[in-house]
Amino acid sequence: MSNIESYRKYFTKDYLMGPNSFRLLDELIQRKPADAVFDRTLDLGCGYALTSMFIANETDAKTVYALDLWIAATENYKRIKENGLEDKIIPIHGDAMDMPFAHDYFDAIVSVDSYHYFGCKEGVFGEKIFPFVKKGGCVMIAIPGLKKEPEGELKTIFETWAEGDDSQLFKSVPWWENLLKKECGISCEISVKEADCFDIAWQEWFDSGHEFGIRDKEFLSKGLYEILNFILIYVRKN
Repeated sequence: MSNIESYRKYFTKDYLMGPNSFRLLDELIQRKPADAVFDRTLDLGCGYALTSMFIANETDAKTVYALDLWIAATENYKRIKENGLEDKIIPIHGDAMDMPFAHDYFDAIVSVDSYHYFGCKEGVFGEKIFPFVKKGGCVMIAIPGLKKEPEGELKTIFETWAEGDDSQLFKSVPWWENLLKKECGISCEISVKEADCFDIAWQEWFDSGHEFGIRDKEFLSKGLYEILNFILIYVRKN
């Protein structure tokens, strides 16, 4: 069991960027394949590096590479040092589409609430992500998704909430399974499942007082609870 309650000071509008990423990451780790290890881990799209700190503290990781395109590495390094983790976490400013690492380098690649922004296109996983994990290593992803496609008035509400094109980033469990089978086929083992932490992750986002959380609560109350979920993806390289 993790010590998730010790991170509660970060469950605020100053740190959360959406539904509580700590809850998503905690469940992602708890439900990982039995043989998965984190010795050398890439936290892909780490945001404020809070997920990187969680991985460093709550797994057997020896080194965590905290990579993000939008948050400066210097800003994250300050936060990492404040938590005494500068010997375990390496902050990097970088793009998931052009990563500065050797192939077969990581025991684990973890991505929480960011992969859907760049990974919905065919070719991305197989060409840009999968090569960087070792044989026997695992890619673990937690993202928002859909239980079912919205229709009628609910489709309009969904597209308004997701602001147009972003609505195309929400996919179902079968959709992700099919894409990943095309991407790595017999060279990997794939498991895609619905997360259990939906209610609490959203509620803690609402409770943070963030203006976007207030907006999200209004839209989810209009019926989006019926169609939204969180999806956990595990891809192990054979």
